[in-house]
Amino acid sequence: MAEISAYFHSGAGHWSRPEELYASPPPWDIGRPQRPFLALADAGAVRGRVLDVGCGTGEHTLMAAGLGLDSTGVDLAGNALDTAREKAHDRELRARFLLHDALKLADLGEPFDTVLDCGLFHIFSDDDRAAFVDSLRSAVRPSGRYFMLCFSDQQPGSQGPRRVTRGEIGAAFADGWRIDSLQPATIDITTDPDGIRAWLVALTRT
Repeated sequence: MAEISAYFHSGAGHWSRPEELYASPPPWDIGRPQRPFLALADAGAVRGRVLDVGCGTGEHTLMAAGLGLDSTGVDLAGNALDTAREKAHDRELRARFLLHDALKLADLGEPFDTVLDCGLFHIFSDDDRAAFVDSLRSAVRPSGRYFMLCFSDQQPGSQGPRRVTRGEIGAAFADGWRIDSLQPATIDITTDPDGIRAWLVALTRT
């Protein structure tokens, strides 16, 4: 994992310059949706108005747009959003990409039916994690769904971002959410054919 440690945040808070992550393609920018999210889409679980938080270059936002859904991606890396818009144009897909802080989703003033999160939850400190869950709740309709892929404590070694345990996920979403499933998964990256051990979590806002 040493080859990706320079890219992944340790969990201490925000990056000072998110654009630095996309100055060259980071390992998680694989040019396609992650397989667990594709499986959700194929199963019809991604529906309604979709928000992709920490969307990067937009693969999951565009996946939802390809299903004919109203799809929005938010990120703080302007250069990643530029790439996402170019992809949307090239693929003739309609999607919206906004420079916006995932800790301030209430400012969007919009409700969403489905929220996708690949690799955002695990970057947050304890305080920001709680703020993110509050922010997320403000953006998800009652009975809306949140699907998360996050770095797992099952990943060997200590390089990369903060590991997340089952217990931490349960504690973070103890109030106002129902955990529908929490299962091992893999986040594919370009620098390791085995990928990264992750949790795939499906939650419903109660």
